[in-house]
Amino acid sequence: MSQKIAYQGEPGSNSNIACTEKYPHMESVPCARFEDALALVASGEAELAMIPIENSLAGRVADIHTLLPQSDLQIIDEHFLRIRFDLLGIPGAILEDAREVYSHVHALGQCRGITTKLGLIPVVTGDTAGSAREIKEWNDPTKLSFAPPGAAELYGLQALARGVEDDQSNTTRFVVLAGQRAFPDREELSGDVMTSLIFRVNNIPSALYKALGGFATNGVNMVRLESYMVGAGFAATQFMVDIEGHPQDEPVRLALEELSFFTSEVTMLGVYPAHPHRKLADASNRELVPAGI
Repeated sequence: MSQKIAYQGEPGSNSNIACTEKYPHMESVPCARFEDALALVASGEAELAMIPIENSLAGRVADIHTLLPQSDLQIIDEHFLRIRFDLLGIPGAILEDAREVYSHVHALGQCRGITTKLGLIPVVTGDTAGSAREIKEWNDPTKLSFAPPGAAELYGLQALARGVEDDQSNTTRFVVLAGQRAFPDREELSGDVMTSLIFRVNNIPSALYKALGGFATNGVNMVRLESYMVGAGFAATQFMVDIEGHPQDEPVRLALEELSFFTSEVTMLGVYPAHPHRKLADASNRELVPAGI
């Protein structure tokens, strides 16, 4: 019996592609909502869930920041997927007849150039691959879809244009979630390590400055900091943080100890291997910096 990994979306979506890239031996299980994918892991019906958390162009994925702390799951790994989109239509469709293009809101935002060039009306759907399926069902040559490569064959469509995303570096970061378990010791993780956590500060002057001070003074690199309000009272802010290092590393241990003095709540989300994409991205960024700066 094969192990299962759940994802939000339909077969052929980027989340499905991420699952097969990272875990080709596992059975990928499509789910209508992020909540459904997380619930399959929580119930034991799936071993893992592959969840997109941020995109290099569109930013963070909505709802994930509130769902993760409530899921009682933990991050055990991460995966970076280069995002590509093709412009799909039914067999026989031509660009001159196209009027509307359908896809997920992030895909539409990442393909604005060709949408504007062709004068298409963008229409938001729940999923990229799902929009391809709908185009096939509607059988209307005026309606097109932005969907990942492979969706054309999967849903019996033709690609009217390939690689239509605005930015060729377009990348989505996914996190792999599993049921609660002991975080791996430092000796169990070779190479670079990431630690993700959520903390809450009260809405008082200098609260965030004091909370983050320990990371700076101990030389811990913070690669991501996202904030969002907690509740309807606008009286407390919650922050999601990714840092380089393991909680058992002395600088990280000291930084987390200092963080606890200035926060009302700290929740560890995961300790896991850093994806190789991080080193590649760092090297590319360094190449762009002029000498002497």
